[in-house]
Amino acid sequence: MPQIIVVNQSGEESNIEAPEGRTLMEVIRDGGFDELLALCGGCCSCATCHVHIAPEFMDKLPAMSEDENDLLDSSDHRNEYSRLSCQVAITSALEGCKVTIAQED
Repeated sequence: MPQIIVVNQSGEESNIEAPEGRTLMEVIRDGGFDELLALCGGCCSCATCHVHIAPEFMDKLPAMSEDENDLLDSSDHRNEYSRLSCQVAITSALEGCKVTIAQED
């Protein structure tokens, strides 16, 4: 089971287990990070699960959909490493990935 590093909005890091077959949003939410709101529950219809992925892992992620891109455009905190965590499936390729929960808009 991959281990990922989650950085909360205060900059504190935690290692959590990330079962394959789940989404990054589910793993972070279920790991007790209440600041990841995920209001739509993973339907890609809000941007409240916005995270920043470590640059070296960006090429290990699936391509961003147009819907995800449009939703991220609404965030003042979007950068080149932004993704909606509900759109990132956990795979073994994410072992050791550092994920930072984006600041709320």
